Amino acid sequence: MNATGGRQGGGGGGDGEPDRASVPHAARPWLRAYPGGTAWDTLAQPGTLTALFDGTAASHADRPFLDFLGRRWTYRQGADAVARAAGGLRALGVGPGDRVGLCLPNTPYAVIAFFAVLRAGGVVVNFSPLAAAEEMAAQVADSGATVMICSDLSPSCGRVLGLLGEGRLRHAVVCRFAGAMPPLTGALFGLFKRRMLDRVPSGDPRVTGFDALRAGPPLARPGEAAPGDLAVLQYTGGTTGTPKAVMLTHANLVANARQVCAWFPSAVPGHDKVLAVLPLFHVFALTTAMTVPVAMGAEIVLLPRFDYRQMRAALRRCRPTIVPGVPTLFKALLDRGIAAPDLASVKVCISGGAPLPHDVQRQFDSLLSGGDCVLVEGYGLTEASPVCFCNPVDGSGRAGTIGLPLPGIEARIRAPEAPDIALPPGTKGELQVRGPNVMQGYYRRPEETAAVLSPDGWLRTGDVGEMDADGYVTLVDRIKDLILCGGFNVYPRHVEEAIYRHPDIAAVTVLGMPDAYRGESVAAFVQRRPGSTLDAKGLLAFLKDRLSPVEMPRRIEFRSELPRTAVGKLSRKELRAELLGEVSRDG
Repeated sequence: MNATGGRQGGGGGGDGEPDRASVPHAARPWLRAYPGGTAWDTLAQPGTLTALFDGTAASHADRPFLDFLGRRWTYRQGADAVARAAGGLRALGVGPGDRVGLCLPNTPYAVIAFFAVLRAGGVVVNFSPLAAAEEMAAQVADSGATVMICSDLSPSCGRVLGLLGEGRLRHAVVCRFAGAMPPLTGALFGLFKRRMLDRVPSGDPRVTGFDALRAGPPLARPGEAAPGDLAVLQYTGGTTGTPKAVMLTHANLVANARQVCAWFPSAVPGHDKVLAVLPLFHVFALTTAMTVPVAMGAEIVLLPRFDYRQMRAALRRCRPTIVPGVPTLFKALLDRGIAAPDLASVKVCISGGAPLPHDVQRQFDSLLSGGDCVLVEGYGLTEASPVCFCNPVDGSGRAGTIGLPLPGIEARIRAPEAPDIALPPGTKGELQVRGPNVMQGYYRRPEETAAVLSPDGWLRTGDVGEMDADGYVTLVDRIKDLILCGGFNVYPRHVEEAIYRHPDIAAVTVLGMPDAYRGESVAAFVQRRPGSTLDAKGLLAFLKDRLSPVEMPRRIEFRSELPRTAVGKLSRKELRAELLGEVSRDG
């Protein structure tokens, strides 16, 4: 498989798509339960994200596009900003296929920069502003990014400028966080929150302000990109746990946006509002809170991060109709006392990123009883752009399941040890999916791509589930040791490697422990070298610049010995059983 970002068929849609008419109806049990008004087999023509944005901006030019803390942009204003920023990127030398990093919190900059990079012909590489410096440097080297767009918030800005100083980047574009706010709010932020900002050098030709970037003429003609061309490199641990870049094409992301839109047959183009509180650098939010709203001509109500008071105020002021979130967000709303009137405008809340606890679903259903809003659980993975399943939004969904495949997505359950062997309904096995939203592959990792993506486009998800006679899928377990922490993927091996770099560590085992708020949190069981007096406080201080906040262990336990297998390997299985025993006793 070509892993350089060129066009190809197979999992990415196009030449590798199966002849759907030749597949027996019995192979698609979900059709008998499909919600009314939604056709599974209606596939839109592939397109580019640039064409998607341009089409919506032309059709809804004077409709609201972005709202950030009360400052608003129309689609006309957004299109002008995108075209001018694209022109500025071209002036910096960004051309077709060039990698441009985005390391931004939720602000209008994040949306405008995303579409500007694509308009210039570039490829977006998403970076988390929470990433540790070493992780950021490794992803810059792996992706080949030469330009990075960041905010002036600390510490991400300082880390980006550090990479520039080391010669790992050739240019940095810095966005003034306060500049995206309403004028008075921005002035107060600059006056009272200056400590949250990093110093940006003046006079350095390698550093450009975002306002200066879009001060020039607009790029009227977008860069030549075809639907099968690479659009985004999105880092994930995939199904193997080793961080790698998933290659998502324009066609992949446009297809998934349209698949999600088709799940809302009652939506009226140009009239919905989507609350974007999830970080847009995460693929779930990238689709549900950015490309889907653009495809719908909806307004994107941006919040820089989750803050209960700020979110409640936005719910009342902006009256959004769609709220994507992770289970921890919905649990936090319940814990803080969100009331039904606060959600009066919301038609659907979509939960993804981690399993939705039954208790959270039950409490939300009780809160929303008698109203028009529903909370539905879905499922996806980065390798599929990412949304694959969702419960119907008409109230006919089944709690405890991830729902039905979205339009154009096929699903099957196979034996993990023999992925070509079909399993009957109600049998546990590995969930596999296929559709136009499935990735091209992992960037520059053909062997790892071949391990999860078959020649005919079936993606092995690494998740164990079972499908009932109506096509609803229930996830049972995970094949790998992935920790789902508040909707983010944490990989034990990555945390272990960071801990092992401390000279006093003899052995460490990391695993996920149940967490009522985050779903799971990181637990580290550590064996010190003889004579060491290292404590948890010292270890956390050591890890501060090596792990992101979400990866930092919430529990550190020092032991004289760690469980091992008969051949001497450290045993997660035994520790997990012990941990679950503690939870059972405590519960």
